Amino acid sequence: MEALAALTSYMPAATAKPSAAPHGTRDQRAWEAAKDFEAQFVSTLFQSMFDSMEQENPFGGGPGETMFRSLLVDQYGREVAKAGGVGIADDIYREILKLQEAAR
Repeated sequence: MEALAALTSYMPAATAKPSAAPHGTRDQRAWEAAKDFEAQFVSTLFQSMFDSMEQENPFGGGPGETMFRSLLVDQYGREVAKAGGVGIADDIYREILKLQEAAR
């Protein structure tokens, strides 16, 4: 969890950008989809970062570590998105609402 705290310390504050809608008036399904998208986006960024790291310890490597690392990176993405993310969830939410309006 120290690594996650270090990663989130470099992120902008969640209040730096006004949200797409007040929390009580959001379409919950659209908002959850936007947050899930952001979590997946952040996980993809973290995965490329972790792929460039070499395992130097004597017990590192192997298929077990590869699987565990992918699960860990997915969890990091979810936690970063839950903590305010990188700021794309609001934009994704707005686009989802625009697409819904256009489909009606």
